[in-house]
Amino acid sequence: MRAAKPIRYAGRITTWKDEQGFGFITPNGGGAAVFVHISAFGGTGARPACDDIVTYHLGTNEKGQPRAHGVAFAAAGNASSRPRQASAPQRSGLALLLAGGWFGVLAIAVAAGTLPGFVPCIYALMSLIAYAAYAADKTAAQNGAWRTPENTLHLLGLACGWPGALLAQQRYRHKTTKQSFQIGFWCTVLLNGAALGYLLSAPGVFQ
Repeated sequence: MRAAKPIRYAGRITTWKDEQGFGFITPNGGGAAVFVHISAFGGTGARPACDDIVTYHLGTNEKGQPRAHGVAFAAAGNASSRPRQASAPQRSGLALLLAGGWFGVLAIAVAAGTLPGFVPCIYALMSLIAYAAYAADKTAAQNGAWRTPENTLHLLGLACGWPGALLAQQRYRHKTTKQSFQIGFWCTVLLNGAALGYLLSAPGVFQ
């Protein structure tokens, strides 16, 4: 006899933590919420979000708790049909363009003799440190380990590391959906740019 196909259930994502890559599905008709990890979506490219309608197979984890696998977006109300902001590749491209453009501006200023050559080196070093800090914090978030305080990440950005921080945010999809963090981050970018502009204009600082 042919084996029966596994039952597919339907439900709605009612909790989703994009930075950690997991959430919960509430089954249609009610019942206990089912844990779902980003890996259960099979690399479709679309990111889940709250209120997405999905179908899934029901399994359990090692503790016997319900867990969804083989998850697929339903035809109606799915991620691909929902209006989105720029896709991840687009955002990564914009981040690379902005960071690269900033270093281009620094290089032009150095060539023009208005900026010492060590300033781009400081930006490069601090960007590497900021990038590593974001990567470590993303890993810690996924593993439930000690997190890097957000104020520390902002200070790294303010201290000339914002280009690396920007690239790391897009590379690891870390802190990109937390609005309060993004506001703070872009404030550090503006403050850093304003500080450099002041130093360039202040007589006797770099001249």
